[in-house]
Amino acid sequence: VQLQAYGGGLVQAGGSLRISCAASGSTFSRYAMGWFRQAPGKERELVAAISWTGGSTYYQDHARGRFTITRDNAKNMVYLEMNDLKPEDTAVYYCAAGGLDEAIISVIRTPQFWGQGTQVTVSS
Repeated sequence: VQLQAYGGGLVQAGGSLRISCAASGSTFSRYAMGWFRQAPGKERELVAAISWTGGSTYYQDHARGRFTITRDNAKNMVYLEMNDLKPEDTAVYYCAAGGLDEAIISVIRTPQFWGQGTQVTVSS
């Protein structure tokens, strides 16, 4: 599966932004998907993950309550809605997929496919 993230930009603290990830291929609905981010000088970290059907989601503590991950299998898309953004959310955001037919834990622990990142900058 090939992934392409887009929709990043500059937003003020407290604002909202939705970033998107487009996936190629006919098997998209069989991949658990996730969003990761990497801030300058820091390691890449998980933000959120979602199962094949969207019925299960997982959020890291920094995202829980502010961010929402969703997917549209008919459109081969996964989204990350980000609210109440903070300057510390500034990072390059990447979408990722787990292994084919593997559970949500696969994208959380061992993502297999990565898209290019999209920059999100939150000004104070």
